[in-house]
Amino acid sequence: MFEIPTSTKQHDESRQGEALLLENDPKKSNGRKLYIESYGCQMNFSDSEIVASILLDKGFETTRDYKEADVVFINTCSIRENAEQRVRNRLKEFESAKAKNPGMVVGVLGCMAERLKSKFLEEEKLVDVVVGPDAYRDLPNLIEQVDEGSRAVNVLLSREETYADISPVRLNTNGVTAFISIMRGCDNMCSFCVVPFTRGRERSRDPQSIVKEATDLFNAGYREVTLLGQNVDSYKYEALTFAGLLERVAQVNPLLRVRFSTSHPKDITDEVLHTMAKYENICKYIHLPVQSGNSRVLKLMNRTYDREWYMDRVDAIRRIIPECGISTDVITGFCSETEEEHRDTLSMMDYVKYDFAYMFAYSERPGTLAAKRYADDVPEEVKKRRLTEVVDLQREHSLQRLQTYVGKVHKVLIEGLSKRSDDDYCGRNDQNSMVVFPRDNRYKVGDYVNVYAEKCTSATLIGKITS
Repeated sequence: MFEIPTSTKQHDESRQGEALLLENDPKKSNGRKLYIESYGCQMNFSDSEIVASILLDKGFETTRDYKEADVVFINTCSIRENAEQRVRNRLKEFESAKAKNPGMVVGVLGCMAERLKSKFLEEEKLVDVVVGPDAYRDLPNLIEQVDEGSRAVNVLLSREETYADISPVRLNTNGVTAFISIMRGCDNMCSFCVVPFTRGRERSRDPQSIVKEATDLFNAGYREVTLLGQNVDSYKYEALTFAGLLERVAQVNPLLRVRFSTSHPKDITDEVLHTMAKYENICKYIHLPVQSGNSRVLKLMNRTYDREWYMDRVDAIRRIIPECGISTDVITGFCSETEEEHRDTLSMMDYVKYDFAYMFAYSERPGTLAAKRYADDVPEEVKKRRLTEVVDLQREHSLQRLQTYVGKVHKVLIEGLSKRSDDDYCGRNDQNSMVVFPRDNRYKVGDYVNVYAEKCTSATLIGKITS
């Protein structure tokens, strides 16, 4: 399976090397250096921050260079085959470093570790430690086992672990935006997805710890938080729903922007939409994966909604939050998908006109319900041709949506310098579109500015500060 993004991605398994480098406390130092590299979704990057917190508390220092590290971890993604292959290729690059430093501990964390378990130690002789998403508290003990000459595995899933008491070490170096995990696991058994098997059952984190984390981040200078969950709309802690949690976080401070990801079409409620409309600092953007525009295919995917239900949710978004940006995920060539059913996906895209989309050709993932129940019977060349059609149409829609933002003033949080020029700032508007504009010495990273959008490319708004 592969994807072709049409916009700047926030959860992309090609991102790597976000190793942390922090001010280390010499009083706590054990003299050993830690390097963590993350792949996959936002949740994986958030988990790496938890791992860093656990190990820094045990005296580890951090480094951005794996060649000088004593402990090297890769936090992995298992959602697609090419993501796993990237991890295996990266492990090969660590071989020479370990040859020079035989005491180096190499570990694989996260979803790929959970899926392959102890088999990973057999397949990758370089690896010393394999740890699943619910076992990070055990890392100091597992490293100690490796130091004593053993290889170590802990992939036990938990029904209670949320890491709510751990204050994550922030890997995001801009000091402006941060992730907050509000729940773990997933109870949706989508037939194509490995997440329920690699991250376990769904459990929500207590709201007090979430609000405290958001407050602490704001006080530390952060100005945007993204609430994370496999399905944020199913958040529930005692009587509190996601709409109530969203409101509590929005009330931390009007200057704290709030985003969230990901929403499930079967669970997103009008109450959530009205809460978004009520608070100016809740960004008007929803990632609402459709996967397919055909009801029969959606049933095979076990998505638990049909075409009409999804369209009703889109209609509700457009009615309650007219300015809302919507993005999605699309899978082409799922088991037994016909040409007519593929055209239903194209027509759904025409109906919604997504701001951007993450698009994939289906490939079978071992252990999923689809792998057990259905034949992967759509030829690869058909899958790829359909994917090309989806990508081409989405490019049109992305440009159309950006063009509607041209000629308007957007409130933008300055996140940093543009990748193309140090003379320009960049940041996102409410709808999650990237905006690039000339630097102004009156403003710095972390400030809000009003930007007039003068023009756009296929993926970016270009403008100037108006105030």
